[in-house]
Amino acid sequence: MFIDYAVIEITAGKGGDGAVAFRREKFVPKGGPSGGNGGKGGSIIVEAHHNLNTLLDFKYRRKYKAQNGEMGGNSLKDGKNGDDVVIKVPLGTIIKDFKSKKSLFDLNENNKKIILAKGGKGGKGNSNFATATNQTPRYAESGKPGECKKVILELKLIADVGLVGFPNAGKSTLISTISEARPKIADYPFTTLKPNLGIVKYKEYSNFTVADIPGIIEDAHKGKGLGHQFLRHIERTKVLLLILEITSENHYKDFEILYNELKSYSPRLTEKKIIVALSKADLINEEKIKELAGLKFGMEGISPVIISSVSHYGLDELRDTMWQSIQEASK
Repeated sequence: MFIDYAVIEITAGKGGDGAVAFRREKFVPKGGPSGGNGGKGGSIIVEAHHNLNTLLDFKYRRKYKAQNGEMGGNSLKDGKNGDDVVIKVPLGTIIKDFKSKKSLFDLNENNKKIILAKGGKGGKGNSNFATATNQTPRYAESGKPGECKKVILELKLIADVGLVGFPNAGKSTLISTISEARPKIADYPFTTLKPNLGIVKYKEYSNFTVADIPGIIEDAHKGKGLGHQFLRHIERTKVLLLILEITSENHYKDFEILYNELKSYSPRLTEKKIIVALSKADLINEEKIKELAGLKFGMEGISPVIISSVSHYGLDELRDTMWQSIQEASK
């Protein structure tokens, strides 16, 4: 099951209390203070891993608590530090404060670690408070509480190319044809209910990643349909591939609806490199294909790549176009 949103509560460990103790050796009748310091409380650490792809674990476990530090001991022995808790999340996870919704951390690098909640500091034992005028202090410092937070975990897929189109435009069929991804495919809208990530091999030694985003409908930026739930997954992609059905009665209108949904959700999306593909070319004749190849989309006059995932028509040209666009976007 693909889960890309979760709310968890985290509590770092409390620091151990400092000890009140005095030396009691046989030949030291008036021993001084010997209370040790308390150990530091364990912290909550979050680590990103590229081999994870869902926040499903957080559906079943929503509270995490680190170990408390131990109390200081006699003979200047410090208490043991509490163990940290390491929470592993998928690469591309954003951590937000639950109340303010402000982004705290962006885990966009593999094995990146951040301390999400710091453990409390251990209290000082009475040995730290001895002075010339107070040689036998009978007090120690209490350990500090650990940080406690409620946070949102939000996953955004990291991919080179994001596939964008209406439901049933052929995105799932395309990604299953050009990569090893195996999304559910059927001839009805909203077959894809979760993003799919595929690796496309390019020529001999290169490859790139493609994300199949669930179908976009008009007013998706307002949350209509699958809306906000999935539009965020294309924010990290370098290139956007807008897929239009070749049998549509108005390709320009289809393009404008998709383009406006992207722009309304985040104007930055329309600053990305955009490719247009007309899918399902196996449903029309060669003469019509030549006619549609002359279409120009958007202000930049983007020429479409005409493809058929069923017959593999135009897929080599599409791979070349995607690879070239990725290189340009990476500069």
